[in-house]
Amino acid sequence: QVQLVESGGGLVQAGGSLRLSCAASGRTLSNYVMAWFRQAPGKEREFVAFITWSGSNTDYADSVKGRFTISRDNAKNTVYLRMLSLKPEDTAVYYCAARAYWSGSYSSTDWRYWGQGTQVTVSS
Repeated sequence: QVQLVESGGGLVQAGGSLRLSCAASGRTLSNYVMAWFRQAPGKEREFVAFITWSGSNTDYADSVKGRFTISRDNAKNTVYLRMLSLKPEDTAVYYCAARAYWSGSYSSTDWRYWGQGTQVTVSS
């Protein structure tokens, strides 16, 4: 099975930017579709961004469209989330997730493999 490790989180002021990374090991990343989710305190885990096996297709939550960009480098076994124009409401623990078969579901319960998460805090 694939193991996922996120990095790149931190504290940033509103309007700032961050790039999160998700490094995979154990299996070739190109075998998986990938997504980023986030979970704020007291809230359910929510979908943020999605990318297909080759990176040819992506999708985003409405709340981050135009500000966040998901990408992947299969040669480096890494998926990225570039976040621009960050807002305080983007504050959350960000998780990457993987699954081998794409069902079209962005429900967190339908994703099999998860990283441990990385904290993103946006101050106002």
